[in-house]
Amino acid sequence: MNEKKSKTGMPGTSSLIARVVRYMLHYYKIPFCIVVACILITAVATAVSSAFPQTLIDDYITPMLSTGSDNFSQLASQLLRLACIMAVGVITAFTYNRIMVNVSQGTMLHLRDDLFRNMEALPIKYFDTHAHGDIMSVYTNDVDTLRQLLSQSIPQIINSVASMIATLVTMLLLNPALTVISLLTACVMLFVTSRFSHLSAKYYIRQQIDLGAVDGFIEEMLDGQKVVKVFCHEQAAMDDFHKVNESLRNSAEKANTYANLLMPVNANIGWISYALVAIIGAILGINGLAGVTIGTVITFVGLNKNFTNPITQISQQLNFIINAAAGAQRVFDLMDQEPEKDEGYVELVNAKEEADGRLSESPVRTNLWAWKHPHKAEGTVTYVKQEGAVVFDDVDFGYTDDKIVLHNVSLYAKPGQKIAFVGATGAGKTTITNLINRFYDIADGKIRYDGININKIKKPDLRRSLGVVLQDTHLFTGTVMDNIRYGKLDATDEECISAAKLANADGFIRRLPNGYDTMLTGDGANLSQGQRQLLAIARAAVADPPALILDEATSSIDTRTEKLVQNGMDALMKGRTTFVIAHRLSTVKNSDCIMVMEQGRIIERGTHDDLIAEKGKYYQLYTGNFAE
Repeated sequence: MNEKKSKTGMPGTSSLIARVVRYMLHYYKIPFCIVVACILITAVATAVSSAFPQTLIDDYITPMLSTGSDNFSQLASQLLRLACIMAVGVITAFTYNRIMVNVSQGTMLHLRDDLFRNMEALPIKYFDTHAHGDIMSVYTNDVDTLRQLLSQSIPQIINSVASMIATLVTMLLLNPALTVISLLTACVMLFVTSRFSHLSAKYYIRQQIDLGAVDGFIEEMLDGQKVVKVFCHEQAAMDDFHKVNESLRNSAEKANTYANLLMPVNANIGWISYALVAIIGAILGINGLAGVTIGTVITFVGLNKNFTNPITQISQQLNFIINAAAGAQRVFDLMDQEPEKDEGYVELVNAKEEADGRLSESPVRTNLWAWKHPHKAEGTVTYVKQEGAVVFDDVDFGYTDDKIVLHNVSLYAKPGQKIAFVGATGAGKTTITNLINRFYDIADGKIRYDGININKIKKPDLRRSLGVVLQDTHLFTGTVMDNIRYGKLDATDEECISAAKLANADGFIRRLPNGYDTMLTGDGANLSQGQRQLLAIARAAVADPPALILDEATSSIDTRTEKLVQNGMDALMKGRTTFVIAHRLSTVKNSDCIMVMEQGRIIERGTHDDLIAEKGKYYQLYTGNFAE
């Protein structure tokens, strides 16, 4: 979408607001048209009501006073007509405000849904490079600015513009000479509004950015509160918070200084216009010039106020619009992020073996998995048994183009093998597993899974074939059963309990207050780190994946529990290709192959016994003897 850019390279305020309106109209075009119609009716009713004093004074009161008549029947009918017009204005004003509540809240609902849907399609790299608290601020603070824009600012501006037009037409019909005074004053107010709005706009954008930074800092401190207290870092944390908070105060103060000055300045210009019309109108009326009567002057003073008030109201709403534009910029920045690309076409399906040994797709779960590989050129489909064979062929990778962290990595894992990666922190162990499930794509080389280039495999199917247990366990708000079932959403209670028993988690779960129905909150804060890790292992077990990635899966479990878990893990790994990352080398002794990594390269590979015999890096890591 082409949008007019500001001098900073960002879309201009008008372009952003127009995009918000288009987004709203996509879902609520008919209700919004009804709102506009009601606003126009309200504006016309207000203009007609404002012009009535001229008719009242010149056509009824003045003649009655001059003739001494006491017949009020015609005046009563006109007052009844005015009451009906005003009633229509009140009803339409209530109607459009009520409809806009539904429109604005509904638009926010769709906006948050679309934001979350788009966020779920973003690559892991995005979340690795953006503060989580700042992203959360988009859903709360920035979206809320759009709610205020839709529910208040846009209807108010439409109403103000409609009122100005209706009032201007009425003024021109009543007396063109006095209208010129109001128009000149309006031009001055519009000039002042444009200058003040330009000054406050850049600070409103800065304010939203600073607000996101404050949210991100608070979120980070909440996650690390234990660390803060352990190291007595409270004062330093408060000092750091004061810095980001002061930055927010500074930008907000500057934005609101210009914004708050605008309305009183315009209001005073409006009073000057009011006084000029009253004085000049009185002079003309007394001298009988330009067709000005007493009724004309009294009515025109009110119309002048009705004409300048909308400009003051618009200037007040412009502050909200500028603030909303800053919020919209951040909302659409998140919404427009490039989603994770997936050009794969090979699917993982449940398979069954025919009598002749061929594989075919099965509509039910068979625990036999196959890659459904369509060949577009030949118009055929082949099925390759999912066995878990993984091959890295001279792979290079860097998180950025100018910093390669993996160099010429070549390895192969035969079906059912247990492959372990060991080495110092930062050697590239976890990076390799992130490449297997395509959280990141390689810079050079090839990775094949069961002989298929993983770029050809659909990412959801690739990841579904890989059970993952991470060192940093994340549990969701819900019951213990819900968290285990997260690995397989259609798993029965019996399957979840069997997975818990396999991970040796069943014992401690049944000792919880409500067993499997115990509610977990705050990332499982009411459980020990080891217990959270056991639930993560159970979650991987219930998924029953063809292959496993275990990233320090037993690092948070004590030695006694580790033995129990290891037995369960061995049962889980049986017949599955497993990639294990471990610092505790005792857990990888029985691996079929151990890869020793250093600075992004595989420097040794072999079984435990082979590597011990070599007395190289692995020997040093295992024995702690770095002197040799």
